[in-house]
Amino acid sequence: MYVLGAVLVALLCTLLLRHLKARRICLDIRRLDGKTALITGGISGIGKETAVALARRGARLIITSNDEKKGEEAVRHIQRESHNLNVRFMQLNMANLQSIRDFCKDFIRNEKRLDILINNEGVPAILNWTEDGFSMCFGVNHLGPFLLTHLLRGLLKSSAPSRVVTIASDVYKYQKLDFQDLNYNLVPILTYCRSKLANMYFTQEVARQMEGKGVSAFAVHPGYVVGDWTSQFSLLFRIVTYVFMSMFFISCEAGAQTVVHCAVSDEVLEHNGGYFSDCRPRKLRPYAQDAGIAKKLWEASEGMVGLTAAPREN
Repeated sequence: MYVLGAVLVALLCTLLLRHLKARRICLDIRRLDGKTALITGGISGIGKETAVALARRGARLIITSNDEKKGEEAVRHIQRESHNLNVRFMQLNMANLQSIRDFCKDFIRNEKRLDILINNEGVPAILNWTEDGFSMCFGVNHLGPFLLTHLLRGLLKSSAPSRVVTIASDVYKYQKLDFQDLNYNLVPILTYCRSKLANMYFTQEVARQMEGKGVSAFAVHPGYVVGDWTSQFSLLFRIVTYVFMSMFFISCEAGAQTVVHCAVSDEVLEHNGGYFSDCRPRKLRPYAQDAGIAKKLWEASEGMVGLTAAPREN
C-alpha cells in the first residue's frame, strides 16, 4: 500500500513538473534580412539565446555588455550557432547614465537603422547602488532602458515599423510604486518587483507616445529561467537554487521564445503596449494598466535621468 502511494505521489509530481515546464514556442518563420536588432545584455542567458534566434533569421545584430571579453566570446558563439557573421559587440554599462548616453551617440553615428530594440539586460533582487546613486534594481532594470529607448527613439521612428521589447516579470504584481520613494532600496525582492512593475508602465507609455509613428512596444515575462544570475551569491545559495531551478525552472532557450515572438510576429501588433508570456498576451492587474501612473512615472524618470529640469531623486 505504501509502495503504491509512493508511486502515485511520484507520478503526480512528475506530471506537475512537466506542466510547469511546458512552454509554447514561437512558430513564426519570418525572416529578418536587412533588419537591425539591438539586444542589451546579449552575452548570456535569455539575451544570448534571443540573439542566436534573430541572427538565424538573417538580422544584423548588435549585443551589449560592460564586459568586453565576454562580449567578444558571445559574438563568436552567436556567429557559430547562427551561421551569421553580421554580429557585433558594443560596450555598454547600463548602471551608468553617461555610458548610455555615449553608447547612443556612437550607435546613432554608426548605424543607419534600428528595427528591433530588446531591453534585456537586468539585475536580480540585490541591494546595491548604481554609479549615479540609484537603487541597482530600479536603475538598471528601469532607468537604464528608459534612457536608452528615449535616446534611440529617433532611429526607431525612422526605421518604422519597429519594435521595443522589454524583459519584465510576473512578479510585478507583488508591489506597487511609491512615488515618494522610487529609489527604494531596503528589501531586495521588493525593489526588484517594483522595477518590474515599472517595466509594465514604461512599455505602455512608449506605445502611447509612439502611436501612429510605427513603433510598437511589448513587455515580456519569459518564465522562470535557469540562468547565471546566481553567480554573485554564495556557494551554498547557488547549490540550493540550482536544485530548485533544475526541478521547476525552464531553459534560457525556452525563455527566449516569447521574446522572439514579440520581436518578429505580426500577431502581437494588435496588442501594442501589451504584456506577453508563453507567446500569448496576458492580462495585467488593473493597477498595472493605469495610464495616469504610467505617465507620472515617465515624467519622474525624465527628471531622475536628467532629461528635464525636474529635481533628481538621489
